[in-house]
Amino acid sequence: MLIVRMKIRPAVEADRNAIWNIFREVVAAGDTYALDPNISRKDALAYWFVPGTQTYVAEQPPMGIAGTYILRPNQSGGGAHVANAGFMVSASARGQGIGRAMAEHCLSEARRLGFRAMQFNYVISTNIAAIRLWQDLGFEIVGTLASAFRHPEKGYVDVYVMYRSLLERRVRRARRSRPSS
Repeated sequence: MLIVRMKIRPAVEADRNAIWNIFREVVAAGDTYALDPNISRKDALAYWFVPGTQTYVAEQPPMGIAGTYILRPNQSGGGAHVANAGFMVSASARGQGIGRAMAEHCLSEARRLGFRAMQFNYVISTNIAAIRLWQDLGFEIVGTLASAFRHPEKGYVDVYVMYRSLLERRVRRARRSRPSS
């Protein structure tokens, strides 16, 4: 059996249609992003490609582009060292490890770009798969916004703020290598 590996790379102009198709599918469901489910293609792509944002795609032959993510500063000025990211995987590609691969790639890219931490500002509490993935990758829930999201089926649900340092590995290694006194 031939195993084809996924390739995660920066998005290019030719990827916009595939990104729009994934974006529209994910946002139209109304259950994981606080964006207008009827957002226009123009507005969606402006959001995903806003200046200062790194946009990536995950290609998996023969499927083509199966996912996309963005990476950018969470805030400007004194908060620009903390990254923020958003992830979308097409429904037909879910459960195949694409989200995890993009998340791991994103953490590596954030470190490479000099970010010291990453924060997700608005993780819907009913998005259990995402919450498990983020926790598995070292994120902690640092805040809860009670009933801050109107889920299309479950009504008002909580939203989590999730955070992790990108320096932890270096700090932990340094502590372990210190001689005991």
